[in-house]
Amino acid sequence: MKAELRIVVVEQDVDRAAAIRDALTAAGPCTVQIITDPSRLSRQIAAQEPDIVLIDIDHPTRDIMEELTLASGPLERPVAMFVSSSTDGLAQSAIEAGVSAYVVDGLAPGRVKAVIDTAIARFSMVRQMREELAETRRALEERKVTERAKGLLMKAKGIDEEAAYALLRKAAMDQGRRVADVAEALVTAAGLLE
Repeated sequence: MKAELRIVVVEQDVDRAAAIRDALTAAGPCTVQIITDPSRLSRQIAAQEPDIVLIDIDHPTRDIMEELTLASGPLERPVAMFVSSSTDGLAQSAIEAGVSAYVVDGLAPGRVKAVIDTAIARFSMVRQMREELAETRRALEERKVTERAKGLLMKAKGIDEEAAYALLRKAAMDQGRRVADVAEALVTAAGLLE
């Protein structure tokens, strides 16, 4: 585990929560906050601003899954869920709610570090993929706008595609802006003139 993790443990049984806290502190430097009442879970998690959330619950209810989905936490930090047994669709619901690690047979103190490390690694991988996907979508959208701007210039000025792009690039350099920004301004202005 990284130095001084801030961990929130959701566990209704106070004695079990204490045992989990002891196992976590034995695994490495951390600050552990316990949530024993799962109602308003998303607010409680957000208030703690943890690095990771561990949820130990025998049978997660639909309400708990909805709270996880509503919580900003699963998108901002790894969440590991420990359940005593799994029912049909529960694992899928947990993943859709943003759970990074889903462990059946409860939280065993001896494997807590491995589960935390796995949840953090999986969360980091998924976050990186989301960022790459967002960047790819943004680049594709910029390219579409640039192509549309080139088309407008080609039609208005009677020039070829290469000359249209050179014109966009020159305008961008003259204005100290990106080509995509100049293209978007041109497309927006053209839309106003139609």
